Amino acid sequence: MTGQGPIIEVENLSKNYNGFTAVNEVNFHIERGEVFGFLGPNGAGKTTTINMLTGLARISAGKVKIMGEDYTSHLKKAQKLMGIVPDESNLYDELSGWENLCFCGALYGMEKAQREKEASRLLHDFGLTEAASRSFQAYSKGMKRKLTIAAGIIHQPEILFLDEPTTGIDVASARQIRNLITELNQRGTTIFLTTHYIEEAERLCSRLAFIVEGQIIRESPLEELMKEAQRENVVHFSLEGDFYKLEEEFQAYFPDYRYEPQNDGRTINIHSSVSFNLLPFVQFFEERGIPVYEAKILRPSLEEVFVSVTGIELPKAEQQHQQQQS
Repeated sequence: MTGQGPIIEVENLSKNYNGFTAVNEVNFHIERGEVFGFLGPNGAGKTTTINMLTGLARISAGKVKIMGEDYTSHLKKAQKLMGIVPDESNLYDELSGWENLCFCGALYGMEKAQREKEASRLLHDFGLTEAASRSFQAYSKGMKRKLTIAAGIIHQPEILFLDEPTTGIDVASARQIRNLITELNQRGTTIFLTTHYIEEAERLCSRLAFIVEGQIIRESPLEELMKEAQRENVVHFSLEGDFYKLEEEFQAYFPDYRYEPQNDGRTINIHSSVSFNLLPFVQFFEERGIPVYEAKILRPSLEEVFVSVTGIELPKAEQQHQQQQS
């Protein structure tokens, strides 16, 4: 649940590497209790930004406020407020799942009894109890990802940074992790999520920033982005009969609407620049012996929004991932 103002405020944040600008004066804020999506293609600057915010990379220029306090020059002091899940696991192969969690709890200054209690709870919640004594290197990719997230939240941080949490794992594990992210957020954890998967952002995030070549192109609530992309109203009708025999009559009856019959002849999309009442269309079909068994408003996909905002088409690999996740 969002509220109480921004938990993170970023002003003109930049990162330079030997003359190369990886992140160029980005500005955004993260509201307390939201899932904030940082969306962009590979190499756009997402991981560099997350590393600066979490104190893992030195800031070249700009300012970072966390819970109203300026932490720009001492971000490591703010790490107790953060859970950090990098794109590659930072846990120890030779330690068991249980030992890894307890060790991470110790790094955050948790008392022995407290960290052991939390480790047991997280292993249970993440479905890893049976693998608790198994070495981390023996875990599957999906199990490793879940344990890495558990390690990032063992100290119950105010904000969780997730860098590409479902990259390279199987569909079932990705679905489990998305469900875990939703549950964590519902419990009050603010989440900063970097991803280049459009479908994942659409399912999880309430607000998005698009980053391309180190610069933020747009930052908006998801709902606002989707509304702006809806340049016209489109309603999809599924019919119990053949539309083609009514095509000329339909065009004469509704001259101000653009229609788009589908290949099967039993479905049709009707387009309009303004919102319209469905009842006259339903009556038109039913009076001519073609009942309507479905009528639904079609919304733009976030992929379409991304392309319209950034001008960048998604690579085929990313589109295939979206299809697998659906």
